[in-house]
This record gives sequence, structure tokens and C-alpha cells, in this order.
Amino acid sequence: MKKTVIIFILVQWLFIQLKAQETPEVTEQKLENLTESDQAETEDDSYLQELDQFRKNPVNLNVADDNELKELRILTDLQISNLISYRKLFGKFVSMYELQAVPTWDISTIKKLLPFITIATPVSFSQSISDRLKGGTNSVLIRYSQIMERSAGFDKSTPGIKYLGSPQKLFIRYRYTYRNLLQYGLVGDKDAGEQFFKGAQKQGFDFYSFHFFARKIGIIQSLALGDFTVNMGQGLIQWQGQAFGKSADVMSVKRQSTILRPYNSAGEYNFHRGVGITIRKKNIEATAFASLRKISANFVADTVNNEDFFSSFLTSGYNRTTSEIEDRNNLTQTAFGGNVTYRTDNWHIGINGIYYHFSTPIQKRPEPYNLYAISGSNWNNMSVDYSYTYRNFHFFGEAAIDKNFNKAMLNGLLISADRRVDLTVVQRSISPGFQSINGNAFTENTYPTNENGLYAGISIRPNSFWRIDAYGDLYRFPWLKYLVDAPSYGKDFLAQVTFIPNKLVELYSRFRGESKQSNQADNTTATNYIVFLPRQSWRTQISYKINPSIILRTRIELLWYNKNEPGKEKGFLTYFDFIYKPILRPFSANLRLQYFETDSYDSRLYAFENDVLYSFSIPVFYGKGYRYYLNLNYDINKKISVWIRWAQSIYPGNTSIGSGLDTIDGKRKSEIKTELRILF
Repeated sequence: MKKTVIIFILVQWLFIQLKAQETPEVTEQKLENLTESDQAETEDDSYLQELDQFRKNPVNLNVADDNELKELRILTDLQISNLISYRKLFGKFVSMYELQAVPTWDISTIKKLLPFITIATPVSFSQSISDRLKGGTNSVLIRYSQIMERSAGFDKSTPGIKYLGSPQKLFIRYRYTYRNLLQYGLVGDKDAGEQFFKGAQKQGFDFYSFHFFARKIGIIQSLALGDFTVNMGQGLIQWQGQAFGKSADVMSVKRQSTILRPYNSAGEYNFHRGVGITIRKKNIEATAFASLRKISANFVADTVNNEDFFSSFLTSGYNRTTSEIEDRNNLTQTAFGGNVTYRTDNWHIGINGIYYHFSTPIQKRPEPYNLYAISGSNWNNMSVDYSYTYRNFHFFGEAAIDKNFNKAMLNGLLISADRRVDLTVVQRSISPGFQSINGNAFTENTYPTNENGLYAGISIRPNSFWRIDAYGDLYRFPWLKYLVDAPSYGKDFLAQVTFIPNKLVELYSRFRGESKQSNQADNTTATNYIVFLPRQSWRTQISYKINPSIILRTRIELLWYNKNEPGKEKGFLTYFDFIYKPILRPFSANLRLQYFETDSYDSRLYAFENDVLYSFSIPVFYGKGYRYYLNLNYDINKKISVWIRWAQSIYPGNTSIGSGLDTIDGKRKSEIKTELRILF
């Protein structure tokens, strides 16, 4: 009987492994929210790489420690603590079905985890460096993409500033991985418009990145050489990894990550280059790192005072025109810091510090909202982060100061009130003067500064079919902001109902609203005054699995901007997806047909799009038009796979698309993207 159960579990697990190659729905929503908040797509694909790696080498729940479970970025600290306590009390797991007995673990959480975890008898793998260097998998990934229509920047027949390079975008990544214990690799990236093996890019790619990252070598928990990210506390002073904000996953409000993580994405700004190490001995964990790298900045020569300074960091990574190339890598940034943490089963406390030095001092533009901006040739931050778990309560937070002793504090609480009800609260109080170079906390602002707020969320699961998630957030900005010429405040809320009656159907419907103050548009008075600009949206999405190989999905979304004012606007978006992914077949495909219509950019909408491996697209849609895309994947054999993607947007009433050097004459914008992956 026991063997039958185990075989059944293994078969079920194999089925899940074969099917779980799409980006999870909750992750799609988080990425959409992140893009909407930043108004730009991230090039950091590390999270998608990690998910794929965990599919191939799932985490064994019978031996995983807290750091390994955090790396999944699915579980809360309360769930992790309860799992470890349950394992200590009852011994190792025998079946996946046991997970339902772990306090605070619900069916929804378990379903999200299944593709990335396993329950198995612990096996002792060789920890020698030589075996790690020989027993892993090598992979080469080559990705090519291009906008097919010629934009103004590539039209050499007209005068003016032009892109110096070709319209092709090229990305190459070599990576070696041994389980979740060792990886190293090299990345090369060329953006559209950048030169390649000529002009300013005689070395080929505009951006190169190398990393070597090892885990669990005796007392060494992590060893990073080359490019890596540093993530501390709750992000008040330092968080370079991908981090999500408010979403329908209301319990994922806590920043969770190991401090050091490998970096091998295409983004050219948000990482360190140097060496880092984390050592753990019993209850004490210590991390130290040092970095020296060139970054791009907006350089200003003050001929009156005979002083040079830079006014801002350039984070796009674009080096396509003469002016962009002049600002490329013109600033040397030195950084070092570390962390010391004392950890027990129920609580931890950590001390964090980081120091930056710039070869040229920073001086922001003399605007009122820049009164508290970072200035000078160096900057530093220190903080204390903490957490405590008591029964079904988990407290966490971070208190920080900067170079000028401005203060910031963020505190949170996760509560499992019942097996069917979870609650969360996050409070933040961040001085207008508090600044950090790479801060990224759970705040309304993009960076943790000039904000006081209180967030509360609830998740209710009346039964296995229904789920209700809701949050509300009240916030205030004590000082001025860009395009907000007075202290201001705002609020936003979300309510989402999810219905999963069986394994074939999943439906969710959500309403989201926000209202925050900003300068009034088209103001003609001598002094700007601020007004509320409300924004509400309603979305319904349904997925239906016709059979194990075919999934149909459709979405309808409506948006109202400044609804009750003279300048009110509306937005509408709907799409239909056809996803074909047969089991144990080398071919898969997905198709989308979409229509959108908005009054202007202010009523814009976003939609996650499936893409080639480790890539995704979240375009912004405004105006009136149609869009479709087709993705094809074919596994030539077990080691060679190819992807091809064609996407096109059509704006029937337009004579041009885009602006500036990206302006395209006509009503169509088309993109071709191909990718090849070779394993050896």
C-alpha cells in the first residue's frame, strides 16, 4: 500500500513538472503591478531563472533550511517557521498530503509550491569543489529581437540626431549550474541602436557581465565573485533583487531573500561587481562584500565655479547616440558593507551597513523637491532589522538612518487568525530627509523616502473553491515630490475574488482604486496647486482547460481616470489566449488576440504577455488599436530548443507611433524575436 501511494505521488509530481512551465498567475499580476508602478519593464529575469532551476532541482522539504525556503519567494516567514517546527515535532514528511496539516499552509499555497518542491529521503551529495565543477549542466542561450518598422532614429535620410548602431537587439548568456549549489556564467547584451564591434563598441557587446556563485561550502553559505546583488533587511537601505509591491497576494508584503544572490541579467545598473561572502556558524551569520564598478551618470561641468559633478544616475543602459555614449561609464562607484545576524527558531536580529564613494560628487538640480536629495562624494546607511514569531503571529521590521542621521522605520505583522483567514499590517514612517542609494522597500514611493503610511490586508478562504483578498493603504508625503508642489496624501485599495470550482476552470475578478494628489494638469496660474486624481479599474479573467494540452483564457478590463472631473477619461482592454502545450511532445504554442481603447496615456493599461524562455513582455497600451502575438517552441532534442515570437500592434487611426527617435511612420509596430538554447 505504501509503495502504491509513493508511486501515485511520483506520477502526480511528474505530471506537475511537465505542465508547470508557464509563469504562475500570481507572478504575472505582480509583474504587471511592478511595471505600472515604475512605468518601465524590468530586464531582471533572475526570478524566472530561479523558478526554472527549482523545477529541475526542487527543494527537499525534509532537509531545507529557512534560507532555502525563502529563496522560493512564495512562503511567508510564518509559514516557513511553522514548517520547520512541524518537521521537528513529527519527523520527516512521507507524503505531499501531509503539508495540509502544517499550520498556516492552505491548498492555494501548496498548489503554488508543488512544481518547486519535493519530499524525499535525504541523499548525501558530494560537497567537493571538483565534483561541483564537473557534474553540472552547461547552457548557452542566444536571443535576437528587432522592431521591423524603421523608426526616426534609424532613418539616415533625414537630418538630426540618429542612433549610431543597428536596430537589432542581441543577448547571449552562458551559464553552468550544479544543482542549487554552484553556478557561474557570462552575459553579453546589445540594445537596439547600439554599435557592435565598431565605433564606441569595438569590444563587441555594449554590456558584459560575469558571475561565480557557490553555496554551502562548509560554514560558507554563499560566495560571490563578479556580479551579484545585495539585499538587506526590508529594503530601507539596500535591496537590488527583484521585489514586488502591493498586489492581490496580500500576505507577500515582507521582503525575503538571502543577502547575496548571483546576477546574470541584461540590466546594466542594479548590481554590485566585486566579491561577497556569507558565513554561518550555529546561530550567527555574517556577510561582507566589496564592489568597484563604472556606472553611467549625467555629468555636468560647472565652468563658473570650476567644479565638476553629476546630477543623476543613468539606469536605462542605453548607449545609442553620441550624448549617451559620452555619459557611459563616466563615474566610478566604490561600495562595501555587510551584515551580522543572530538567529534562533523564533526570532532574529541583524545589523546592516553600507558605504558608497563616487569619483565625482553628486549634486541634484536646485528644485524644491530635491531639498533633501543625496549630495557629495560619499553616502552611507546603517540599519537594524528584526523578526519574531509567536504562535500564529509574525512580527518583522527595520529601523534605519542615513549619513545625516535622518531616520526611517518599517514594521509589519502577519497573523494567521484561522486556517481560512490571514491578516497583515505594514506601517512605515520615513523622513523626507532619509535617502539610500539602492533602497527598495514596501512603500508607495519608488524609493523609501518622504512617506508615512499604513497598509492592511486580509485573505479569506471560505472553502477550497473561493478566495477573497483585499487590502487598503493610506499614505502621506510630508514634503514635495516631482510634479507635486506641496505636501500631499493618498489612498488605494483592492478587492479580488477568485473562484476555482474544479481543475479545469479558474476565474478571478478584482476592483482596484487609488486616489492621490498631484499638480493640476494644464494649470495656468503662477503657482501650481494640487488636486486629487482618482483612478479605478475593474478586471475579470477566466481560464478554462479544455484538456491536458489546451488552455483558453480571456480577460476584460475597464479603467476610469479622474472619473468625476471635466477631464475624465476611460480605458478598455480585452484579450483572448489560446495555449497549446501537449504532454511529452516537443512542440508548444500560444496565441493572443487583443483589443484596447483609451482616451490618452493617463488612462493607460498594462497586460502581461507570454514570451520566449526567461523573458516576458508587459507593454503599455493607450489610444485605440489591436494587438496579436504568436509564440512557438520546438525542442529539437533533449539538449537543443528553439523559440520564435511574432508580435504586432495596429493603430487604425494613427499616422505615426511613438515619439522622438522611436517614432514610426504608419499605423503598425511589429517585433520578431527568436531564441536558441543549447544544453551540454
